[in-house]
Amino acid sequence: MNTAPIRVEIDGREPRLEELYHPILANYGHFTAMQVRGGRVRGLGLHLHRLAAATRELFGVDLDTGLVRARLAHAIRDVPDAAVRINVYRPDELMMVVAVRPPTPVPSAPVSLRSVRYERPAAHIKHVGGFGQGYHGRRAEAEGFDGALLLDHTGAVEEAAIANIGFFDGAGVTWPTAPHLPGVAMLLLAPRLPAVGLRSHRAQVLLADLPSYRAAFIINSIGIAAVHRVDDVDYGVDTGLMRRLAEAEATVPWDEIRA
Repeated sequence: MNTAPIRVEIDGREPRLEELYHPILANYGHFTAMQVRGGRVRGLGLHLHRLAAATRELFGVDLDTGLVRARLAHAIRDVPDAAVRINVYRPDELMMVVAVRPPTPVPSAPVSLRSVRYERPAAHIKHVGGFGQGYHGRRAEAEGFDGALLLDHTGAVEEAAIANIGFFDGAGVTWPTAPHLPGVAMLLLAPRLPAVGLRSHRAQVLLADLPSYRAAFIINSIGIAAVHRVDDVDYGVDTGLMRRLAEAEATVPWDEIRA
């Protein structure tokens, strides 16, 4: 898959070399990632809220979300379909980096996850410096899995390395409550599940509880993928569940980026 950037802009223009030093050398900032199709994105308001809230918490200043939207529109001006990442730093004044890459295809195969004990610092923020996630993800792949499932020190499930996870008990979906990043895709999907006959609620999920569930899936801005195995717990693929999740996801509207 081609992941080379189509375009990178800093504050709405092509970056100067010296402007790249801070993003390369400073491991303090935050971001949001989205899939753009036809110049539109799902959950644009949630992405903007995420950026504004994290900017306030990390840097103590307000972020102009109208400006973020304008910078995003400028970066994709001739690229209707793309994977976009917006990073925010503050070397002095706020710096916004928009990276545009080719669109990421929707997952087409179920995944397997290896559980690991790892608690992301400030898990509620989508911050830069995901070394731990990358490290454990690669270790999981080396052991024959597709990715990592993060657990806290009590053995409670938090999230997958770069996605939220939901567990299906035959009647509804349970979203783990251990510290995690509330993903935009999850926030958009969860309230739509009752419309397709699925209860949706949040509760603690322990690693020891996993055999009691019938199925599992991960979700992020790229899409939804069935989880067919966690460690030695085999779920297979519940096609009925995946069909209903797809039906619920299809009702999520696409927001125009250009005002």
